[in-house]
Amino acid sequence: MSSLRRIKHSGYTSCNKVQFVRGGKDYFSLLTRLIDKALYSVHLQFYIFTDDETGKDVIESLKKAVARGVQVFLHLDGFASQHLHEKTIYDILYSGIKLKWFEPLFRSKHFYFGRRLHHKVVVVDGFHALVGGINVCDRYNDLPDEPAWLDMAAYVQGETAALLQKICMQMWGERKRLSSAEIKWQQAQSEQIHHNERVQVRIRRNDWVKRKKEVWNSYLAMFNHAEDHMTIMCSYFLPGRFFRKRLALAAKKGVAVRVILAGRSDISMAKHAERYLYDWLLRNNIEIYEYQDTVLHAKMASYDSVWTTIGSYNVNNISAYASLELNLDIKDHEAAHEAEQIMNDIIKKHCKRITKENNPASKNIFRRIWQRFCYSFINNTLNVFTFYFKQE
Repeated sequence: MSSLRRIKHSGYTSCNKVQFVRGGKDYFSLLTRLIDKALYSVHLQFYIFTDDETGKDVIESLKKAVARGVQVFLHLDGFASQHLHEKTIYDILYSGIKLKWFEPLFRSKHFYFGRRLHHKVVVVDGFHALVGGINVCDRYNDLPDEPAWLDMAAYVQGETAALLQKICMQMWGERKRLSSAEIKWQQAQSEQIHHNERVQVRIRRNDWVKRKKEVWNSYLAMFNHAEDHMTIMCSYFLPGRFFRKRLALAAKKGVAVRVILAGRSDISMAKHAERYLYDWLLRNNIEIYEYQDTVLHAKMASYDSVWTTIGSYNVNNISAYASLELNLDIKDHEAAHEAEQIMNDIIKKHCKRITKENNPASKNIFRRIWQRFCYSFINNTLNVFTFYFKQE
């Protein structure tokens, strides 16, 4: 039985058009264009939203949308976005943009306890949507003297965007119904998607309070179903014992498993913890590639040229158990082939392969002890209580 046939149909909608977008100029140019064309509503959910150059440009576009009569809802994590200046917050609220903070159970300036809103979601008019790992911040944008971190998003038009709009409204607490004009407009736009362009997409969410572990299950299904090849591109790659066992089993049955990881990280402890796993990965015939150009922040995986997942989910216990995460699963040969081509190009042109001979994790006993400490600390402690550790 082929890999494609074994993928469950549950939750997929078929009337969608999908395009992958690189972070940086491509993403923020598209984001601005979508906001500028908005007719009815714009919903945004972000973990980090700053008022640097990139953030100010997005805010200006949102203000112009409000002036045209568009409803704008900006939902931000209360911990990671707490550095927005009071003047900026006042400007946002005064312009008519609706702002809401997602609050953990307890937080202070330097730590929080409880869930965090790790989504990176934009929905415009219930028809256009962007889902990925990109925050609104200069480091995710291409600036004159500093290229963007490597990141990816999926641009989806169609039924999935309408479902994402409902999720955004529910999380906001907005109970009003869409106008008949907006519903008719959404339906008319979806009907214009040509049959040959239609792609099956489903929304996957993780939220331990609501007992949702859909993204976790999607990755597990990939480990179980892959027959030929699998590529995972991930920042902060710290799979737990169960995931490691499934990865090893996939490699043992002959699946070519590759992971694309950060060569340099914004969180030193996370990188040391990640490198602690290199010996295990290599022993299990899993290929490791470190991205060299900038910080790698993308969260994307694909297998057998049939299926892709992309979104905010990092393969570690924090994303599995301590965050609200949202990914899109895309079941389509062409989309999966495109995703694999993107990752193949990154490997070929921008990565260094890690082997047993050049593995930086196994040369020094004191380094190994430190890496083991970092791994244990992050995996066993920070999945519940985060102290000065902001995975972005």
